[in-house]
Amino acid sequence: MFLPNLFGTDKGVNIRQNWSSWISSIASRQSAAGVMVNNESAMGVAAFRACVTLLAESIAQLPCELYRRTADGGRERATDHPVYSLIHSTPNRKDTSFEYYEQAQGSLGIEGNHVALIERDSYGYPKELIPVNFNKVKVLKGTDGLPYYRLLDYNETVPMHMIHHIKHFSIDGYVGLSPLQTNTDTIGLAIATEQHAAAVFQRGATMSGVIERPEAAGAISDQTKVDALLNKFTERHGGGLRNAFSVALLQEGMQYKQLAMDNEKAQLIESRGFGVIEVCRLYKVPPHMIQHLDKASFNNIEHQGLQYVIYTLLPWVKRHEAAMMRDLLLPEERNDYYIEFNISGLLRGDQKSRYEAYAIGRNWGWLSVNDIRRLENMPPIPGGDRYLTPLNMVDSEKLQGSLNATPEQMKDIEDILCRV
Repeated sequence: MFLPNLFGTDKGVNIRQNWSSWISSIASRQSAAGVMVNNESAMGVAAFRACVTLLAESIAQLPCELYRRTADGGRERATDHPVYSLIHSTPNRKDTSFEYYEQAQGSLGIEGNHVALIERDSYGYPKELIPVNFNKVKVLKGTDGLPYYRLLDYNETVPMHMIHHIKHFSIDGYVGLSPLQTNTDTIGLAIATEQHAAAVFQRGATMSGVIERPEAAGAISDQTKVDALLNKFTERHGGGLRNAFSVALLQEGMQYKQLAMDNEKAQLIESRGFGVIEVCRLYKVPPHMIQHLDKASFNNIEHQGLQYVIYTLLPWVKRHEAAMMRDLLLPEERNDYYIEFNISGLLRGDQKSRYEAYAIGRNWGWLSVNDIRRLENMPPIPGGDRYLTPLNMVDSEKLQGSLNATPEQMKDIEDILCRV
């Protein structure tokens, strides 16, 4: 039984139990590169934003279905169940299913957690899933070992059955780890590289150095003239993109000597590319999926696309499915019902390979015309449920029996041999 005042204060909750509230309360964190990393600054990195939104949109576009197991071992859509419309069409009165799953996966990609309030009807079935900003939630461990959720905006603590919680990789099993907190230096280095590139183009790429006068020309005694010379030179040749390709004229035997490294020596372009690869590695996203095509080719892009579905997207899909099974279905229903995202469309190869696979299945008898049309999202046709049987494949027992001649057949064979 849940007691509302069980967690009225945070007293008695040790650091280990309440570390999730500490990690979610950190607005930003300084990386080794010297820049502050938070949600806003991280989303300013194009590769980070591309990975997060790619995963969010990939999950959101998948149809989510509730299935009922049938007595013959098959399955059927449980459209009459209250949970079906909730997960398939309208999670709440405000969001469409695409918007809800996009936000849920986006929160997982950034915060490492997604939390939504479950509003239930009088029979205990969920009616709405209302997303909650994870930074406004504290995850507490109760004396029964179950998680409780402190809603900071409402100053209330609710039990597990009122919350739909999806976790990223977790150490303690109560809260998922945020990629921004565990990989601050990776994101911070990418931000620092982008800031350096912007500063290079703002101040000019090759005008950081000294102007030398020959010894025979003598020193300029008036500091005002020195300042005027440097200011005029900087104004004309160091003003960013507008003066990036201006021509300098030095008089009296003066020489310009560059001190700072140029972009090629500093490997600025390579560093920016490496930052993209590091962010992709963080989310296990193939670089070509976020338009980084340096080492991609037409021979490996399709294979990498399948790898993205199997090794990157599928684990996220399973997290969503398992959490919804736990939070949205009643305990007595979980043996008869299950929730599944349909990812078959993402696993389909090119048209030629797909049709060759259909031909093999059709010729060997385990696919009918309507089976193939269903996989291609085409309507069935009359007579399309018939299966073919290869004539060159015969049951070995029947074949062995056919080799033993009957007495009548043996008499006919002897008569033929005698006539010969």
